[in-house]
Amino acid sequence: MVRCKTLESPQYTVVHSESDFEVRFYRDSAWMTAPTDEISFEKATRNGFHRLFQYIEGANLNNSRISMTVPVLTSIVPGAGPLHSSAYFVKFYLPTKFSAIPPLALPELNLRPDSWKSHCIAVRKFSGFARDSNIVKEAEKLALSLSKSPWANSTSTDSGYAYSIAQYNSPLRFIGRVNEVWVDVSGPDEDSCKSRLVAEF
Repeated sequence: MVRCKTLESPQYTVVHSESDFEVRFYRDSAWMTAPTDEISFEKATRNGFHRLFQYIEGANLNNSRISMTVPVLTSIVPGAGPLHSSAYFVKFYLPTKFSAIPPLALPELNLRPDSWKSHCIAVRKFSGFARDSNIVKEAEKLALSLSKSPWANSTSTDSGYAYSIAQYNSPLRFIGRVNEVWVDVSGPDEDSCKSRLVAEF
């Protein structure tokens, strides 16, 4: 699977792997988040990333330019948006050099920092473009896989998100695209991820 090796991404350890999903332990990380009130996942991602791109290009109080990272993450909260539609939060992973004190975004961009504590995430990869027409199906496939695994009934709603879609490629790339569905699973540290797996067998 080809990824942009030159771009920084959040650090993780794989603690369990199956043919159609894996569970990763992600370390503490810092993100910049763009909430959107779009009803469409695709429109929300475009809108949110446009604002985040302005931020990394220097639309912040430090006038800092921030290197592109991967993935761009769109987190989904069903029923929290207008007319009981989904609400979306588009997230940009902040490089390590900016993680302790992220540059403040210009107020008109309506961005906010988001610090993640280390936690476990179940991940399913899929190719092509992430669309309104396929993200729910991919999330359902991950849920089905989890239901047949040691992580059945272990999904966590602490974050408030039902699931997130991680995109690793520019919209201009048409071949070899990499996307992932992320769902939080219980286990606050790497050992608890592993101990849960051992306990189930």
